Amino acid sequence: VQLQASGGGLVQAGGSLRLSCAASGSIRSINVMAWYRQAPGKQRELVATIGSAGSANYADSVRGRFTISRDNAKNTVYLQMSSLKPEDTAVYYCNADRVVTNDYRYNYGVWGQGTQVTVSS
Repeated sequence: VQLQASGGGLVQAGGSLRLSCAASGSIRSINVMAWYRQAPGKQRELVATIGSAGSANYADSVRGRFTISRDNAKNTVYLQMSSLKPEDTAVYYCNADRVVTNDYRYNYGVWGQGTQVTVSS
């Protein structure tokens, strides 16, 4: 099981970006999916989570600006980021807390490789 993140880039403050993270492998189900970010010199922080039924939660710093969504048929999670600020600059990582494969193997704490988001002022 692997997660592949994409969609990062350089954007001006106030702009928008959409991140995607697709899970690959023989997947039966994915529980909670999430986006984290890590800025230079800082610890990794939780940005948003979404349950298998679509319930979402956000960090206070991004609530109202970011929207997390998922397509269970595609095993993909998205992060729509709007009104971006320079302080949103970070490497963004996707995560799946539990992935069940078709042969009923359980994979816990699966991480994507990260995608860089840079917001210029």
